[in-house]
Amino acid sequence: MDRRQFLKASALVSAALATNNLAQANEILSPLSESSQGEEENLPLLMSAPMLQNYAETSMGIAFAVSDMANGYVVYGEQPDLSDSRKVMCGGFRTTEISDRVIQVRLTGLKPSTTYYYRIGADRIQYKSGYNMRIVGNEEDEHIYHFTTAGPASRAHFCVINDTHAKWDAFAPSIDKIVQLSPSCVVWNGDASNVEETIEAQMRIFLTPNIARKDYATEIPYLFCPGNHDLRGMANRHLERVWMYRQPEERSSRDWDLGRNFAVRMGDVAMIGLDTGEDKLDTNPLFAGLFNSSAYREAQTLWLKDALCQPEIANAPYLVAFCHIPLFDRNGKHNPGDVAPADKSSQYNTDYALWQRTCAKLWIPLLKAAHCQLIITGHQHFYRYNAATKSRPWAQIIGGGPYMDSTQKGRFPTVIEGEVKDDKLHITVHNILSGKIQQTMTFARRRK
Repeated sequence: MDRRQFLKASALVSAALATNNLAQANEILSPLSESSQGEEENLPLLMSAPMLQNYAETSMGIAFAVSDMANGYVVYGEQPDLSDSRKVMCGGFRTTEISDRVIQVRLTGLKPSTTYYYRIGADRIQYKSGYNMRIVGNEEDEHIYHFTTAGPASRAHFCVINDTHAKWDAFAPSIDKIVQLSPSCVVWNGDASNVEETIEAQMRIFLTPNIARKDYATEIPYLFCPGNHDLRGMANRHLERVWMYRQPEERSSRDWDLGRNFAVRMGDVAMIGLDTGEDKLDTNPLFAGLFNSSAYREAQTLWLKDALCQPEIANAPYLVAFCHIPLFDRNGKHNPGDVAPADKSSQYNTDYALWQRTCAKLWIPLLKAAHCQLIITGHQHFYRYNAATKSRPWAQIIGGGPYMDSTQKGRFPTVIEGEVKDDKLHITVHNILSGKIQQTMTFARRRK
């Protein structure tokens, strides 16, 4: 079937399967036939604007969608007219990548705190066998975009979104607010997804979102801290096909599987990204033993210990950590995520974790010793701010959820903005539902 048929069929099949109507699902699929390559060639080859992924000091990931078998590339340089440009192909040294869905190009060897200009392009490929392939066309984006790498000399200005869940009525104004604020980078703090079974669904979330602004991540780089929903579904088990892992050289061989963690210096701010994993225990029978979050959290603890000792992180005046599930909750009815074996207890009001006591036990001692001032989380779909106390010398912000139709207090989408100015870290919480500033707070330099 062609791409448009597939996308329409996928939505209908998903709806049928959600109600366990297998007969209806088969009825939807049966009349669809495989289209010819000629029909795909009628579509533009470049199907999305580029998305900047994995903001870093010396590298940048760039991804974009294509409609047909293609070999993509990025042309980039430090001159606005690309007169000094070089061309980087997708894939590695041995062969370039060939894909009919997503092209991923990784730029390496970049200079910290430096502005680069770039353009994307792709070659349309006719592939019949290992000895019968040829390039049958080329498309380049007419636009020249730009980005600035991270580093101690970069502007210390970030935004955070969370729990977007493909709710476009909330996502669109959140992105408009981010573009208006023009931060150095954005942290997408988990649950971008719902339960995604196809790569096409992931593409719709990250590369071709259903919003008017298609170029939302062409010049503002994004960082990603996965949420529990970003692990669910067959496609989400391989999210790296749409959102690439971080550079291998950014972590030791011991930590190569920790492709979502980040330790990034942005001006005076050190940014630490952690992955709280599932909100259910690995022993919960719902997941049939097919998750391994427990070992994953422990492995991140070793990574975190080393990351906090990196000079550019240790010497930063401000230390902010990001993760999806909160690491503190004063509500005694909120499930802490360690109720073995199946997350259920009459003591708590949910059968899933509303906060992560296990992660708190593993990570908070290290963050506290490093004088972390702020942890920004999500997950609960209600905005909340927990100020630091004498016994808990770090503050926590829980970002709001994806709902634009709620009258409940705290239940609204947020864009959390952080910026260093006047020798303080200023945090501004933008309420996307009301269009007003919900709360502001400031943080002084951390103790050494």
